[in-house]
Amino acid sequence: MDVQLTAAHWVYLAGILVILATMALRKNIVVPAVVATFLTALTFSGSIVTGLSAIFNASLVAAKELFNIFLIIAMVTAMLGALRQLGADRMMVAPFRRVMRAGTSSFLVLAAVTYVISLFFWPTPAVPLVGAVLIPVAIRAGMSPLSVGMVIAICGQGMALSSDYIIKVAPGISASAAGVEADAVADKAMVLSLIVGGTALLITYLVQKRHWRAPSPDLLVEWEAAADRGIGDTADRGIGDTADRGIGDTADRGIGETRDDSSGDGGGSRPPRRPEPAGGPSGGGEQAATATAVLVAPSDPIADPDSAAEKERRGTAKAFAMLVPLAYLAFIVYLMLGKFTEVVPPLQGGDAAAIVGGIAALILFAAAASTDRGGFLETTSDHLVDGLVFAFKAMGCVLPIAGFFFIGNPEFAGPILGISADAAGPAILFDLVTTVQSHLPQNAFITSFGILLIGLVAGLDGSGFSGLPLTGALSGALGPAVDVDPSTLAAIGQMGNIWAGGGVIIAWSSLVAVAGFARVPVLDLARKCFLPVMAGLILSTVFAVLVF
Repeated sequence: MDVQLTAAHWVYLAGILVILATMALRKNIVVPAVVATFLTALTFSGSIVTGLSAIFNASLVAAKELFNIFLIIAMVTAMLGALRQLGADRMMVAPFRRVMRAGTSSFLVLAAVTYVISLFFWPTPAVPLVGAVLIPVAIRAGMSPLSVGMVIAICGQGMALSSDYIIKVAPGISASAAGVEADAVADKAMVLSLIVGGTALLITYLVQKRHWRAPSPDLLVEWEAAADRGIGDTADRGIGDTADRGIGDTADRGIGETRDDSSGDGGGSRPPRRPEPAGGPSGGGEQAATATAVLVAPSDPIADPDSAAEKERRGTAKAFAMLVPLAYLAFIVYLMLGKFTEVVPPLQGGDAAAIVGGIAALILFAAAASTDRGGFLETTSDHLVDGLVFAFKAMGCVLPIAGFFFIGNPEFAGPILGISADAAGPAILFDLVTTVQSHLPQNAFITSFGILLIGLVAGLDGSGFSGLPLTGALSGALGPAVDVDPSTLAAIGQMGNIWAGGGVIIAWSSLVAVAGFARVPVLDLARKCFLPVMAGLILSTVFAVLVF
């Protein structure tokens, strides 16, 4: 079916090209996204009022769609803040050090755990679980925060979700649109996802390894201090470069060296203290520096390690260090029982993520009460506020960017453009993709890479599965004409759509959750993932044409 492109389509396309060019220049894309939103809405409606209101509505719609990610980041961050105040954070990760002793072993463990959990339960619950338990261990073992985020994104949102081999939602959508068996698409998608993921992981390892450092407890302190200063403050200064070095400028100054960590694995000798604020638009760095200075001031009282109060505090910290992994392990067991048995009802991705947040909230309350029995209500509130501030400060710039790409999705375009709920919104992005496919030459390689490109472009809205009906339908129509199995083309299109929109190379997607837990700017994480993933996608597409 021929699609008639309007002026709004061309303005939207120009906005995409400007945003991609701005990203290539390593500049912030919030302003181009907002301007493109205004111009697209203005051109579509012919009303300046609609154009102005679309700026607000686009961010509002994006906030509604992404707030669950923001909230779970805030809750888990608040929980970790309470554990850090208690001294349980380091004790909790101590057992994992036996395996994750250096950067390479941490890289492998992170990759394996993230992939397995994401394959069975989707990345939604996997990222908070890994973020709460394993990321601090990997940081202590010497991995840079940026490489940690890349591994989790590649293995979870990329390799596991793009095949969706266990749950089979993605292969089912692709196969239904292509008119083939779901198992045929799933089997090929599994192989292609391993090729893409393996290639991306290998490149990530080779490129990022030089930025890793010798294992040290001080690295964890520096990582936490960098988060207290606020990711948002450094994003515009090109934190992609500083993230490669590990924590940023503080890595060279050795903040961690100013703290007493004679307890080794638990921070048991550290006196309890109230958490420093995550830092607002200004002053976060001064607060963190002041707090560090206070900790090492000669006049500070040093807790007697043999006192009854200190022994009780260490015992409480050890109890929470065991409670947190056991609580999340029990949750994983519950998920598996729901998946493979009828003992408990199965949980969907959103429900699983909600439970992760609920567990974090209860642990937060208990840890705060154990640390500050008299004022734990205020302490708990402080931790929650710090978590929310961190989540929005680190990820808030994603909202106007996501809002622009949501205009291209008919599901979200209506509320953004002020169209009534009864009327369908324009499918601007899908119209552009459909127009492109009509000009593809009849050649197996060109058609396969064309389907891959269409999948990538369709994933620009950051919703993951939204482009699968389109790539599946095109695969069914174009496959026989170029003598390629439609299931192969459908699997290729599925790779492009999910590796882009599922949360690996598109910053305005669930990649914000990975960046939030790794505490790195999401735009830098997306840029670093781009070349390894694209290399894997190209290799997998060539393999699919030659072998399948």
